[in-house]
Amino acid sequence: MERTDYQKKRKKRRRLRKGRVFFVFLLMVLIVGAAYIYFQYKQGVKQSEEKGAISKVKYEFNGKEDAAGGTNVLLLGSDARKEDDKFRTDTIMIAQYHPDKGTYKILSLMRDMYVDIPGNGQGRINSAFTFGGPELLRQTIKENFDIDLQYYAIVNFEGFEALIDEAFPDGVEMDVEKKMSTNIGVTLEPGLQHLNGKQLLGYVRFRHDAISDFGRVERQQKTLKALASQISSVQTVAKLPKLAGVMIPYINTSMNTGDIIYIGKELITNKDVEIESMRIPVDGSYQDMRVNGAAVLSVDLEQNKQAIAEFLSN
Repeated sequence: MERTDYQKKRKKRRRLRKGRVFFVFLLMVLIVGAAYIYFQYKQGVKQSEEKGAISKVKYEFNGKEDAAGGTNVLLLGSDARKEDDKFRTDTIMIAQYHPDKGTYKILSLMRDMYVDIPGNGQGRINSAFTFGGPELLRQTIKENFDIDLQYYAIVNFEGFEALIDEAFPDGVEMDVEKKMSTNIGVTLEPGLQHLNGKQLLGYVRFRHDAISDFGRVERQQKTLKALASQISSVQTVAKLPKLAGVMIPYINTSMNTGDIIYIGKELITNKDVEIESMRIPVDGSYQDMRVNGAAVLSVDLEQNKQAIAEFLSN
Protein backbone atom coordinates (compact mmCIF):
# COMPACT_ATOMS: atom_id res chain seq x y z
CA MET A 1 0.00 0.00 0.00
CA GLU A 2 1.37 3.39 -0.94
CA ARG A 3 2.03 5.94 1.76
CA THR A 4 -0.50 8.70 2.06
CA ASP A 5 0.46 12.34 1.83
CA TYR A 6 -0.37 12.63 5.52
CA GLN A 7 2.14 9.90 6.47
CA LYS A 8 4.82 11.49 4.32
CA LYS A 9 4.28 14.90 5.91
CA ARG A 10 4.32 13.39 9.40
CA LYS A 11 7.61 11.63 8.75
CA LYS A 12 9.10 14.83 7.35
CA ARG A 13 8.05 16.75 10.49
CA ARG A 14 9.71 14.11 12.68
CA ARG A 15 12.96 14.47 10.71
CA LEU A 16 12.81 18.23 11.07
CA ARG A 17 12.25 17.96 14.83
CA LYS A 18 15.18 15.56 15.18
CA GLY A 19 17.32 17.92 13.10
CA ARG A 20 16.40 20.87 15.32
CA VAL A 21 17.12 18.88 18.48
CA PHE A 22 20.53 17.84 17.13
CA PHE A 23 21.32 21.43 16.12
CA VAL A 24 20.39 22.74 19.57
CA PHE A 25 22.47 20.01 21.23
CA LEU A 26 25.46 20.80 19.00
CA LEU A 27 25.11 24.51 19.74
CA MET A 28 25.02 23.81 23.48
CA VAL A 29 28.16 21.68 23.22
CA LEU A 30 29.96 24.45 21.32
CA ILE A 31 28.88 27.10 23.84
CA VAL A 32 29.93 24.98 26.82
CA GLY A 33 33.22 24.10 25.10
CA ALA A 34 33.97 27.73 24.31
CA ALA A 35 33.13 28.75 27.87
CA TYR A 36 35.42 26.02 29.24
CA ILE A 37 38.29 27.06 26.99
CA TYR A 38 37.86 30.72 27.93
CA PHE A 39 37.62 29.92 31.65
CA GLN A 40 40.72 27.73 31.59
CA TYR A 41 42.65 30.33 29.60
CA LYS A 42 41.72 33.14 32.00
CA GLN A 43 42.63 30.95 34.98
CA GLY A 44 46.10 30.46 33.51
CA VAL A 45 46.53 34.19 32.84
CA LYS A 46 45.44 35.04 36.39
CA GLN A 47 47.84 32.48 37.83
CA SER A 48 50.82 34.05 36.04
CA GLU A 49 49.80 37.65 36.69
CA GLU A 50 49.63 36.94 40.41
CA LYS A 51 53.28 35.84 40.26
CA GLY A 52 54.30 39.02 38.44
CA ALA A 53 54.36 38.79 34.67
CA ILE A 54 56.64 40.90 32.50
CA SER A 55 55.84 44.21 30.88
CA LYS A 56 55.60 43.87 27.12
CA VAL A 57 57.03 45.95 24.33
CA LYS A 58 55.20 46.08 21.02
CA TYR A 59 57.80 45.37 18.34
CA GLU A 60 57.70 45.97 14.63
CA PHE A 61 57.94 42.69 12.73
CA ASN A 62 57.40 42.46 8.99
CA GLY A 63 57.26 38.68 8.86
CA LYS A 64 56.80 36.80 5.61
CA GLU A 65 55.20 33.41 5.04
CA ASP A 66 57.51 30.61 4.02
CA ALA A 67 57.19 29.90 0.29
CA ALA A 68 57.12 26.13 0.93
CA GLY A 69 54.08 26.36 3.22
CA GLY A 70 55.78 25.98 6.60
CA THR A 71 55.18 28.24 9.58
CA ASN A 72 58.56 29.62 10.69
CA VAL A 73 58.75 31.22 14.13
CA LEU A 74 61.77 33.12 15.47
CA LEU A 75 62.16 31.92 19.08
CA LEU A 76 64.21 34.07 21.45
CA GLY A 77 65.08 33.44 25.10
CA SER A 78 65.16 36.41 27.47
CA ASP A 79 65.60 37.11 31.17
CA ALA A 80 64.56 40.78 30.77
CA ARG A 81 61.70 41.77 33.10
CA LYS A 82 61.14 45.48 32.41
CA GLU A 83 60.22 47.44 29.30
CA ASP A 84 63.48 49.36 29.25
CA ASP A 85 65.70 46.29 29.62
CA LYS A 86 68.36 46.12 26.92
CA PHE A 87 69.68 42.65 26.31
CA ARG A 88 71.32 40.41 23.78
CA THR A 89 69.20 37.31 23.58
CA ASP A 90 71.27 34.26 24.42
CA THR A 91 68.91 31.80 22.72
CA ILE A 92 68.09 32.13 19.02
CA MET A 93 66.05 29.39 17.40
CA ILE A 94 63.80 28.98 14.39
CA ALA A 95 60.89 26.62 14.97
CA GLN A 96 59.09 25.31 11.90
CA TYR A 97 55.71 23.60 11.84
CA HIS A 98 54.57 22.30 8.47
CA PRO A 99 50.82 21.53 8.60
CA ASP A 100 50.76 19.58 5.30
CA LYS A 101 53.66 17.34 6.26
CA GLY A 102 52.91 17.28 10.00
CA THR A 103 56.59 17.93 10.75
CA TYR A 104 58.29 19.92 13.51
CA LYS A 105 61.84 21.22 13.11
CA ILE A 106 64.17 23.29 15.27
CA LEU A 107 67.08 25.27 13.87
CA SER A 108 69.47 26.67 16.50
CA LEU A 109 71.61 29.67 15.57
CA MET A 110 74.82 30.16 17.55
CA ARG A 111 74.71 33.63 19.06
CA ASP A 112 78.42 34.36 18.45
CA MET A 113 78.29 34.06 14.66
CA TYR A 114 79.93 37.13 13.12
CA VAL A 115 77.62 38.32 10.33
CA ASP A 116 76.46 41.37 8.38
CA ILE A 117 73.77 43.29 10.26
CA PRO A 118 71.79 45.54 7.89
CA GLY A 119 72.63 49.18 8.55
CA ASN A 120 75.02 48.32 11.40
CA GLY A 121 78.09 46.78 9.80
CA GLN A 122 79.28 43.45 11.15
CA GLY A 123 78.78 41.96 14.58
CA ARG A 124 77.57 38.99 16.59
CA ILE A 125 74.18 37.89 15.31
CA ASN A 126 72.56 38.29 18.73
CA SER A 127 73.50 41.99 18.82
CA ALA A 128 71.01 42.59 15.98
CA PHE A 129 68.22 42.41 18.54
CA THR A 130 69.86 45.07 20.68
CA PHE A 131 70.22 47.38 17.68
CA GLY A 132 66.74 46.94 16.24
CA GLY A 133 64.61 44.33 18.01
CA PRO A 134 63.19 41.21 16.36
CA GLU A 135 62.64 42.98 13.02
CA LEU A 136 66.35 43.73 12.54
CA LEU A 137 67.19 40.19 13.66
CA ARG A 138 64.70 38.89 11.08
CA GLN A 139 66.39 40.98 8.38
CA THR A 140 69.82 39.78 9.51
CA ILE A 141 68.80 36.12 9.33
CA LYS A 142 67.20 36.65 5.92
CA GLU A 143 70.25 38.44 4.51
CA ASN A 144 72.79 35.92 5.78
CA PHE A 145 70.89 32.62 5.61
CA ASP A 146 67.96 33.29 3.25
CA ILE A 147 65.18 32.17 5.65
CA ASP A 148 61.76 33.82 5.74
CA LEU A 149 60.29 34.17 9.24
CA GLN A 150 56.55 34.69 9.73
CA TYR A 151 56.33 35.27 13.49
CA TYR A 152 58.51 35.96 16.50
CA ALA A 153 58.16 34.82 20.10
CA ILE A 154 60.30 36.16 22.93
CA VAL A 155 59.98 33.74 25.85
CA ASN A 156 60.74 35.01 29.32
CA PHE A 157 62.67 32.50 31.43
CA GLU A 158 60.16 32.70 34.27
CA GLY A 159 57.45 31.82 31.78
CA PHE A 160 59.41 28.73 30.81
CA GLU A 161 59.53 27.67 34.46
CA ALA A 162 55.81 28.30 34.95
CA LEU A 163 54.84 26.37 31.82
CA ILE A 164 56.96 23.34 32.75
CA ASP A 165 55.57 23.22 36.29
CA GLU A 166 51.98 23.46 35.02
CA ALA A 167 52.33 20.92 32.20
CA PHE A 168 54.58 18.48 34.10
CA PRO A 169 53.67 18.54 37.81
CA ASP A 170 55.94 15.52 38.37
CA GLY A 171 58.81 17.07 36.42
CA VAL A 172 60.42 16.27 33.07
CA GLU A 173 62.56 13.16 32.84
CA MET A 174 66.08 14.10 31.76
CA ASP A 175 69.44 12.35 31.79
CA VAL A 176 71.80 15.00 33.19
CA GLU A 177 75.23 14.24 31.78
CA LYS A 178 77.40 16.02 34.36
CA LYS A 179 77.25 18.08 37.52
CA MET A 180 76.08 21.62 36.77
CA SER A 181 75.84 24.61 39.09
CA THR A 182 77.77 27.65 37.84
CA ASN A 183 75.52 30.68 37.22
CA ILE A 184 72.27 28.69 36.82
CA GLY A 185 70.74 29.14 40.28
CA VAL A 186 70.50 25.42 41.02
CA THR A 187 72.83 22.46 41.49
CA LEU A 188 72.21 19.47 39.25
CA GLU A 189 73.79 16.09 39.86
CA PRO A 190 74.43 13.67 36.98
CA GLY A 191 71.98 10.88 36.21
CA LEU A 192 68.43 10.16 35.10
CA GLN A 193 65.96 12.27 37.08
CA HIS A 194 62.81 14.41 36.96
CA LEU A 195 63.48 18.15 36.75
CA ASN A 196 61.04 20.88 37.73
CA GLY A 197 60.81 24.18 35.85
CA LYS A 198 63.66 25.92 37.66
CA GLN A 199 65.96 22.92 37.39
CA LEU A 200 65.19 22.39 33.71
CA LEU A 201 65.84 26.06 32.97
CA GLY A 202 69.20 25.74 34.71
CA TYR A 203 69.97 22.68 32.62
CA VAL A 204 69.31 24.41 29.29
CA ARG A 205 71.21 27.56 30.31
CA PHE A 206 74.40 25.92 31.60
CA ARG A 207 77.46 26.81 29.50
CA HIS A 208 80.45 26.75 31.84
CA ASP A 209 82.30 23.75 30.50
CA ALA A 210 84.82 23.00 27.75
CA ILE A 211 82.28 23.22 24.91
CA SER A 212 80.47 26.32 26.21
CA ASP A 213 77.66 27.52 23.91
CA PHE A 214 77.88 24.43 21.70
CA GLY A 215 76.97 22.28 24.71
CA ARG A 216 74.16 24.62 25.68
CA VAL A 217 72.61 24.50 22.20
CA GLU A 218 72.84 20.71 22.26
CA ARG A 219 71.06 20.61 25.64
CA GLN A 220 68.36 23.00 24.43
CA GLN A 221 67.58 20.73 21.49
CA LYS A 222 67.70 17.65 23.71
CA THR A 223 65.23 19.29 26.09
CA LEU A 224 62.76 20.24 23.35
CA LYS A 225 62.78 16.68 22.05
CA ALA A 226 62.19 15.33 25.56
CA LEU A 227 59.27 17.72 26.05
CA ALA A 228 57.71 16.67 22.74
CA SER A 229 58.02 12.95 23.52
CA GLN A 230 56.73 13.24 27.10
CA ILE A 231 53.96 15.80 26.72
CA SER A 232 51.67 13.37 24.87
CA SER A 233 51.92 10.92 27.78
CA VAL A 234 50.33 13.32 30.26
CA GLN A 235 46.76 14.54 30.20
CA THR A 236 47.47 17.97 28.75
CA VAL A 237 45.01 18.34 25.85
CA ALA A 238 42.21 19.47 28.16
CA LYS A 239 44.69 21.71 29.97
CA LEU A 240 45.98 23.32 26.78
CA PRO A 241 43.91 26.53 27.12
CA LYS A 242 45.20 26.96 30.69
CA LEU A 243 48.77 26.25 29.58
CA ALA A 244 48.42 28.97 26.96
CA GLY A 245 47.06 31.31 29.62
CA VAL A 246 49.98 30.55 31.93
CA MET A 247 52.47 31.24 29.16
CA ILE A 248 50.95 34.32 27.47
CA PRO A 249 51.83 36.83 30.25
CA TYR A 250 55.49 35.76 29.94
CA ILE A 251 55.73 35.73 26.16
CA ASN A 252 55.97 38.60 23.70
CA THR A 253 54.84 37.35 20.32
CA SER A 254 53.29 38.36 17.03
CA MET A 255 51.29 35.11 16.96
CA ASN A 256 47.68 35.15 18.11
CA THR A 257 46.53 32.89 20.94
CA GLY A 258 44.38 30.76 18.62
CA ASP A 259 47.38 29.82 16.47
CA ILE A 260 49.43 28.97 19.55
CA ILE A 261 46.70 26.67 20.89
CA TYR A 262 46.20 25.05 17.47
CA ILE A 263 49.89 24.23 16.95
CA GLY A 264 50.15 23.05 20.57
CA LYS A 265 47.14 20.76 20.12
CA GLU A 266 48.66 19.21 17.01
CA LEU A 267 51.90 18.55 18.87
CA ILE A 268 50.21 17.05 21.93
CA THR A 269 47.75 14.81 20.08
CA ASN A 270 50.39 13.41 17.71
CA LYS A 271 51.93 10.61 19.75
CA ASP A 272 54.45 9.76 17.02
CA VAL A 273 55.76 13.30 16.69
CA GLU A 274 59.49 13.68 16.18
CA ILE A 275 61.28 17.00 16.36
CA GLU A 276 64.19 17.21 13.93
CA SER A 277 66.99 19.58 14.88
CA MET A 278 70.03 21.24 13.37
CA ARG A 279 72.67 23.65 14.63
CA ILE A 280 74.02 26.54 12.58
CA PRO A 281 76.90 26.75 11.80
CA VAL A 282 77.18 23.11 10.77
CA ASP A 283 80.39 21.20 11.47
CA GLY A 284 83.29 22.15 9.23
CA SER A 285 81.76 25.49 8.22
CA TYR A 286 83.21 27.87 10.81
CA GLN A 287 86.39 29.06 12.45
CA ASP A 288 87.09 30.68 15.80
CA MET A 289 88.43 34.20 15.55
CA ARG A 290 88.76 37.38 17.59
CA VAL A 291 87.44 40.83 16.71
CA ASN A 292 88.57 43.66 18.98
CA GLY A 293 89.49 41.04 21.56
CA ALA A 294 86.08 39.33 21.53
CA ALA A 295 85.71 35.66 20.55
CA VAL A 296 83.36 35.17 17.57
CA LEU A 297 82.60 32.55 14.93
CA SER A 298 83.52 33.22 11.30
CA VAL A 299 81.11 31.14 9.19
CA ASP A 300 80.88 29.94 5.61
CA LEU A 301 77.52 31.44 4.69
CA GLU A 302 77.01 29.54 1.43
CA GLN A 303 77.65 26.17 3.04
CA ASN A 304 75.20 26.96 5.84
CA LYS A 305 72.55 28.34 3.47
CA GLN A 306 72.63 25.07 1.55
CA ALA A 307 72.44 23.00 4.73
CA ILE A 308 69.44 25.03 5.99
CA ALA A 309 67.59 24.78 2.67
CA GLU A 310 68.00 21.00 2.61
CA PHE A 311 66.99 20.63 6.25
CA LEU A 312 63.80 22.68 6.01
CA SER A 313 62.66 21.33 2.66
CA ASN A 314 62.83 17.61 3.50
